[in-house]
Amino acid sequence: MEVKNVSIGSDHAGFELKTTIVSFLESKGIKVTDFGPFSEERADYPDYAHPVAKSIENKEVDLGILICGSGNGINMTANKHQEIRSALCWQEDIAEMARLHNNANIIALPARYISEETALNCVDLFISTDFEGGRHQARVDKISC
Repeated sequence: MEVKNVSIGSDHAGFELKTTIVSFLESKGIKVTDFGPFSEERADYPDYAHPVAKSIENKEVDLGILICGSGNGINMTANKHQEIRSALCWQEDIAEMARLHNNANIIALPARYISEETALNCVDLFISTDFEGGRHQARVDKISC
């Protein structure tokens, strides 16, 4: 799958990294729908996770990116949506496997625990890796209840 557009959201802890990722994606010619926040003022991650998840469910974008301090809260929020498979990633190989074996459609990043370089590498692998399918498809089909 060629990724042409993504949605992104964060909380205040992820704002700076989100801004960097948006620039990175746009430099690759990828259209980014940024659901915010648009400053470092206190922001609650569910307010941004839900719109990103809905944009994927509504097939408005190919993939999503979410960022908060630990990555956990924003990841948990996104995974409340039936069609979402959000993966918390802090290393490149985890980001790659999330797409390859789990067909993740959102990557969640822990802004306080990941370097900018690693985050950009994770995003790059996430958007450039296709789902392998095959034996993994049956497992992915069992995720939604």
